[in-house]
Amino acid sequence: MSTSNDRLVFWGCFIALITTAFAFITRAFLVNIPDLWPAQFGLDNVQGQELFGAGIWPFAISIILFSLIIDRIGYRAAMVFSFVCYVVYAYMALQAYGIVNAEGLDEAGLVVAQGDAYNYLYWGSVVLGLGNGTVEAFINPVVATMFRREKTKWLNILHAGWPGGLVLGGILTILLGTQVSEDWRVLIYLIALPAIVYLLILLFVRFPVNERVASGTSYREMLGEFGVIGAAIAGFLIVKQLGLVFEWSDGVIYGVLVALVVAYGAYCRSPGRPLMVFLCIVMMPLATTELGTDGAITGIMEQPLKELGQNPLWVLIYTSAIMCVLRFFAGPIVKRLTPLGLLATSAVLATLGLFALSQTVSVFWIFAAATLYGLGKTFFWPTTLGVVSEQFPKGGALTLNAIAGIGMLTVGIIGGPLIGEMQENGAKAAIEQEMPDVYATVSTPNKYFLGDYTAVDQSKVDALPAEEGAKVNKVVTAAKQGALASMTIFPLIMLGCYLGLILYFRGRGGYKPVEIEGQESSH
Repeated sequence: MSTSNDRLVFWGCFIALITTAFAFITRAFLVNIPDLWPAQFGLDNVQGQELFGAGIWPFAISIILFSLIIDRIGYRAAMVFSFVCYVVYAYMALQAYGIVNAEGLDEAGLVVAQGDAYNYLYWGSVVLGLGNGTVEAFINPVVATMFRREKTKWLNILHAGWPGGLVLGGILTILLGTQVSEDWRVLIYLIALPAIVYLLILLFVRFPVNERVASGTSYREMLGEFGVIGAAIAGFLIVKQLGLVFEWSDGVIYGVLVALVVAYGAYCRSPGRPLMVFLCIVMMPLATTELGTDGAITGIMEQPLKELGQNPLWVLIYTSAIMCVLRFFAGPIVKRLTPLGLLATSAVLATLGLFALSQTVSVFWIFAAATLYGLGKTFFWPTTLGVVSEQFPKGGALTLNAIAGIGMLTVGIIGGPLIGEMQENGAKAAIEQEMPDVYATVSTPNKYFLGDYTAVDQSKVDALPAEEGAKVNKVVTAAKQGALASMTIFPLIMLGCYLGLILYFRGRGGYKPVEIEGQESSH
């Protein structure tokens, strides 16, 4: 960072990413702790997860859509919009608190109030998700532009802000334990701290001109780098997600998708760069490995911690601390291994970590295996962003952010549910082997995007005699842990892809960042 302005821009972007992490971890706490939102707003498990999801899917959509316009509206406008989203979320959450805590509510009145408050929380969460996505939409191209010759290194350092924010937010949430129990609004105020800081830092700085714009690369060329195929992948995931949320029919979903892709193709007139399309496809198992398996792993580690009397948030804090520290030291690692070598190495470590987690039986070994897995997943996301930015500078903000949006949407629509099915299949096989006549009694058929499946219904398990129900729960817990071995298929696929890319670039003289004419000298 050669000037004081550059330093302010970078650290302002870093703190903006910390804000998104604060928003994520505080909402996870509010939704999942029974005495907080579930108790105050009368939420069941489904409603709680709907609220949590409402803060996730808008993130993925806004990061892609803002990338189409961010060069025209400017980074500052996007930054201000993200801050406004945090303000709106805080307002709506505080309004929800006021509705259910109004004086004079009888039992019937409270039920009505809870319904009204839920609407405030839901749409406030949607606005929050849009704000989080907008943060990523501007910070990624800003940092990639500032450090054109070391993109992978600095994008890794930038993205240390996410796990760093989870660590800080998690520790503060634990330390505020009693105050949070008495008044959860303190967690809303907690988000305001980094949000106000990044606003004050970035409001008056001089943002760099995106390298795509500085080089004179046209808007049409930018769209062409992503191309019709890339647009079809992203468009399908966006429209499918909106269809799930708003309950659109398949006819509406595919009608909207075809219209969007045809319009995109008619304008850009390019199928997209083959390597870019390939990286979009690899991003699907990558996101599933990094984000999708986290829930399963956290679930496995939480119970031993509860038995030791420890807060389950320490699970997330521990793995996030590993990621934060390592990302700060990405520079020497990238220089030694190259970005593709680092991704291949990470895939090996993630595979070994997941397999080890499927076999562990003690708290010590669970943490040891989780450490190995954490080492593996640390560099996946920011290094992929670095590769995309280095190989497709003409793609500007679009290629850089669209691949992140594709990853997020994949986890929600395909990856997460697929992992759930793997766990349910493992539970089915284990129960049928240990207790052959019981599975039909405790299971329920269901279906999702990829097909039909059967799942263990906990209410049916609870209805069994106590000893039999306890045995089923024990078998299910062990089976779901064992299912992590099946999840190694995702990093193994990635490993094959990365090795193929290494050979591809070796045939072209080695991996080298692409530079476009007309760029100013790099920082």
